[in-house]
Amino acid sequence: MPDPVKTRTYRSERRQAQAAATRRAVLLAARDLFVGHGYPGTAVSEVARRAGVSVDTVYASVGRKPQLLLAVHDMVLGGTDEPVPAEQRDYVRAVRDATGARAKIEVYAAALGRLLPGTVPLADALRVAATTDDACRAVWEGLTERRAANMRLFARDLRGTGELRADLTDDQVADLVWSMNGPEYYLLVTSRGGGAEGYAALVTDVWTRTLLAPVDA
Repeated sequence: MPDPVKTRTYRSERRQAQAAATRRAVLLAARDLFVGHGYPGTAVSEVARRAGVSVDTVYASVGRKPQLLLAVHDMVLGGTDEPVPAEQRDYVRAVRDATGARAKIEVYAAALGRLLPGTVPLADALRVAATTDDACRAVWEGLTERRAANMRLFARDLRGTGELRADLTDDQVADLVWSMNGPEYYLLVTSRGGGAEGYAALVTDVWTRTLLAPVDA
């Protein structure tokens, strides 16, 4: 006679795998639509159709349209088929593993140059939608605060190297980095023709010159 505990465990694992596969299908369909048609041009019903699920399943697996856009943003930022917490992203680990403040800044700026071309259109679409939609505004404000909190962690990491200027607080360091890694600044810089690589080089230079203590001659 089959073990009922093992049978229930198997069924539970199968349901979890099916739910994860459904969620991935929804996120991949949403990513293609948001990138191709923007936020206003993407209908949740079309996301559901492409993913082969119902609209209610989209809501249950990820959330409403603003949450869907945020999840896609985090998926692209993490470079995976699922949203990844900041501390688990490869580039965050690379920044923490880098030795010295200059190296940490260079690694982070290079990551921004790779990732922002994919995430900025999504984040900026959310920002624009937030001007007229309360749900989008709540998600946008949450994303903004999350970025600020992550930059405070980055500032603390830089502080641990002993190379930051002593007259700057961690909050001041975080605020400068936060102001320059957002979609608004990226779009402003790249609109002048420098591209993502030029943006990465610029923020590396500004952060290194502004945040780090002078090296004794």
